[in-house]
Amino acid sequence: MPSRPRFNRILLKLSGEALMGDGQFGIDPETVGRIAGEIKVARDDGHELCLVVGGGNIFRGLAGAAKGFDRASADYMGMLATVMNALALQNALEKIGVDTRVQSAIPMATVSEPYIRRRAVRHMEKGRVVIFAAGTGNPFFTTDTAAALRAAEMGCDALFKGTSVDGVYDADPKKVATAKRYETVTFNQVLADDLKVMDASAIALCRDNNIPIVVFNIREQGNLARVLGGGGTFTVVEN
Repeated sequence: MPSRPRFNRILLKLSGEALMGDGQFGIDPETVGRIAGEIKVARDDGHELCLVVGGGNIFRGLAGAAKGFDRASADYMGMLATVMNALALQNALEKIGVDTRVQSAIPMATVSEPYIRRRAVRHMEKGRVVIFAAGTGNPFFTTDTAAALRAAEMGCDALFKGTSVDGVYDADPKKVATAKRYETVTFNQVLADDLKVMDASAIALCRDNNIPIVVFNIREQGNLARVLGGGGTFTVVEN
């Protein structure tokens, strides 16, 4: 793979599941602590970082709607779950000396700042990590779309999606032994082949704003720093 320009400002998208470790649900403090350590290494290397975290380890709106919840209410419940995850990450980061701010798209003045774009940019310029909670603040939008939106608003060089696989494959590698991993793939191919990187609105938002998506395995120790440095295994989705 040719050498890539350094990504200085990145948005890291974490699924809620990334925080539950080997458990079936909830937040595993040891796993959260490890991820916080990886974020600290990236910050200490001079990267400006912001994060969007999902809520699937606590409550997933779509799953709730499928079981009879009103879809809008279920999505709001999922957004509140992301606030819990954001506070857990903030706690873990501040324990290891990383200044962190949580900004929530649903105003919650007691526990977080409201989402204010210029304030978030200023925090990052000062070396703080900003965690965006509560998705976009609107039902019917996923946290993937929130990540793409915030990456565009923050002027990020790339969106890093930390998952449980080491890139984008032409089939599910957990089910198909012969699945092939892409080194790079275009946004349009992801949409045309329905490659399940992120939902279609998130992919289109990144494509239209020319923000590459770097898909890598966050469960692998030290992988965020490796991939930021151009090493490790990952897939880049770009125009």
